[in-house]
Amino acid sequence: MSAATLSPSSQHFEGTVVTPVSWKGPIAYGVIGLLSLIALGFGSPAGSIAQIVLSQSRDSIKIDALMVPARATVIVLSLAILVLAAYASYAALKRIKVGAWMPTIVGVLTFMSFLIWAAAGKDTTMPLAQLLAQGLILAVPLAFGAMAGLICERVGIINIAIEGQLLAGAFVGAVAATVVGNAYAALFVAPFAGALVGVLLAFFSIKYRVDQIVVGVVLNVLVIGVTSYLFSTVLKENKSLLNQPERLGELPIPLLSDIPFIGGILFNQNILVYLMFVAVIALQFLIFRSRWGLRLRSVGEHPKAADTVGIKVNRTRWINTIIGGAVAGLGGVAFTVMAGVGFGKEMTAGKGYIALAAMILGRWNPNGAFAAAILFGIADALRGTLSITGTPVPTQFLAMLPYLATIFAVAGLVGKVRAPAAEGIPYVK
Repeated sequence: MSAATLSPSSQHFEGTVVTPVSWKGPIAYGVIGLLSLIALGFGSPAGSIAQIVLSQSRDSIKIDALMVPARATVIVLSLAILVLAAYASYAALKRIKVGAWMPTIVGVLTFMSFLIWAAAGKDTTMPLAQLLAQGLILAVPLAFGAMAGLICERVGIINIAIEGQLLAGAFVGAVAATVVGNAYAALFVAPFAGALVGVLLAFFSIKYRVDQIVVGVVLNVLVIGVTSYLFSTVLKENKSLLNQPERLGELPIPLLSDIPFIGGILFNQNILVYLMFVAVIALQFLIFRSRWGLRLRSVGEHPKAADTVGIKVNRTRWINTIIGGAVAGLGGVAFTVMAGVGFGKEMTAGKGYIALAAMILGRWNPNGAFAAAILFGIADALRGTLSITGTPVPTQFLAMLPYLATIFAVAGLVGKVRAPAAEGIPYVK
């Protein structure tokens, strides 16, 4: 059909691709806002007061506890969520792209509504600053594990073995810190344990082209078996000599640690937390702004094209799989030396799989994976905080949150995500 026979409206839209309207976000925000308004807002006792503590005991500058009327505050926060849901609907109709700020603000408002509802009418206070600081610490192994998975998967290797790499790092780190008598020794030794697991992953996945998911699961079981055996036969009998590490102490950053509220949370932490910040920032730059990152992504997306321009695909995969294992091994230190406790059987408790989910939630992006790790860490910290302050929500339900988020992430219910195109596919030249 020629253009002359088309109607004016058809001519107007000829050759134009119209983006389909997605109602996932607006509906989700609307449901969250309504649930917050009904269950938390009107569910708060009338006339009750919620006390929110914005300082920790170690902070040099203390802030008085924030006392707010629970029901009125939660209703206002819930209405703000509904306003954002209305804007998201408008943006969807007008096909305006809404950035990450929208879910971030909705998440913060929902989080604050829940905390105020939980603290309403209680004699105890809600220690918000301590909760966030604890959540940051619990996010450390998740963030390092997510970074490890990201490096491996960006180069085309599925790293299910994060759990084993974290556990190996925790074991070797605890032993090294105890033998040397210095907690910082773990930071130098633990990455080698994770890298060793990475070598095995690369050996079977790249050289023998074994199914990468199967190899990862087998390596997890192998590390669990080896560390459990050594714990029962060696560490248990010689606890004081091999399994009693010192704790990594806090290193407050001058001036920054004195900032009220955020100073104690972000700038009065141990060195492993600071290394986590450095790793996220460095990876974000290196992956998207360096030659190494370009090679990494090209091998993971189109290895044949990378090969034609002179990039050695399998060697690149070998190197980066080992690097990823080392990063996860460093994260394993968080379970033992960072907390000042000895190694225990299967003490990672599935955190490697949660880290994998954080990577997927973050869309294979260091910043996104870090944000997801923080989310999971705060959810874990919230369970302990609410069990102390007292809340009608059973802590068992709160304990499920990270694992439910894992299922949603793997199922793709958090939105359309695309893994690197050559992920899990062996390359044969």
